[in-house]
Amino acid sequence: MIAKPSIYVIKLKRNFLPMLFLGFTFCLLIFSKNNLPAVKSGLSLWANSVIPSLFPFFVATELLMHTNIVYLLGNLLNRYMKPFFNVRGEGAFAFIMGIISGYPVGAKIASNLRQNNICSKEECERLLSFTNNSGPLFIIGTVGILMFRNTTIGILLFVTHLLACITVGFIFRYWKKDKNTFISTVMPNSFQPEKKSASFSNLGEILAESITSSISTILLIGGFVVIFSSIISIFKASGLLNSFVVLFNPLFHFLNIDTSFIQGILTGILEITNGINTISSIACKKISLNIIFTAFLLFFGGISVLLQVWSITSKTDLSIKPYVYGKLLHGLLAGFYTYVFLNIFPFLNFDLT
Repeated sequence: MIAKPSIYVIKLKRNFLPMLFLGFTFCLLIFSKNNLPAVKSGLSLWANSVIPSLFPFFVATELLMHTNIVYLLGNLLNRYMKPFFNVRGEGAFAFIMGIISGYPVGAKIASNLRQNNICSKEECERLLSFTNNSGPLFIIGTVGILMFRNTTIGILLFVTHLLACITVGFIFRYWKKDKNTFISTVMPNSFQPEKKSASFSNLGEILAESITSSISTILLIGGFVVIFSSIISIFKASGLLNSFVVLFNPLFHFLNIDTSFIQGILTGILEITNGINTISSIACKKISLNIIFTAFLLFFGGISVLLQVWSITSKTDLSIKPYVYGKLLHGLLAGFYTYVFLNIFPFLNFDLT
């Protein structure tokens, strides 16, 4: 009789995912009227924003992985990467491309560096913590110009993004000590061998491989965008989102913060684009609050991006933990740096009197 509670717990854990997936399928049927527009919106977002901004970068990074650019950057930047981030110079490729390209390019390159046995497991986990970031096109163009209708806000967010990114990288230089030297690192048999070097004789083959790999990744991202658009729609239609808003109302009243931000923050934790769009459209005299919350969500990334990264790293022996800890810290630091900039520099004061 005493063992029954533990048996029930084991059964609940075993059946949790089937019950969750069944519930999701049931909700898709019940709230189909709301889901269909949400899916169309997600597909439109993917086709009009994600593919044009990310797909060329995916192909470019795949092509570059077939050259010696990684090793050239390694020799050039090893003197900076090793003391600052405790990562060999080749990791600079993930750092630079992660800043330029946006989610989830940094994580994909870090995984590639591990799969091709260029960096150790510990080094690639450190890279995961700070190289997978929003790109300048999204931060300045989409968020700054289109959502806030202010280029200066976009530039401010990009600057604080860089500062927070470098800070996180420096903090995570202490993530795990390398257990072995790089040469003795044991790689699983399922890992890919190093990529072929590109030459004029095999350029067509290399280009085809790069495009095929990039299509696979971009389709994966599209799937996540559509699924999370459906999940957010279900949360709204079922009233769950409003229930969470009511739950956090007392806290926001205590902090003297407009409760309109709650829904945007909760949505952004699930999927950043919808959340940031909601927050940027809130009419508030203290626009600095809109910007600070946006900074947090923009660099935290949300659960959607987390699962995208997890799907990429699952092909390697890399742990997802440094990414989760790093993004949470990145979001908090970005919000803090944004708050400091808004209060130090008068020309960045956008609050209405």
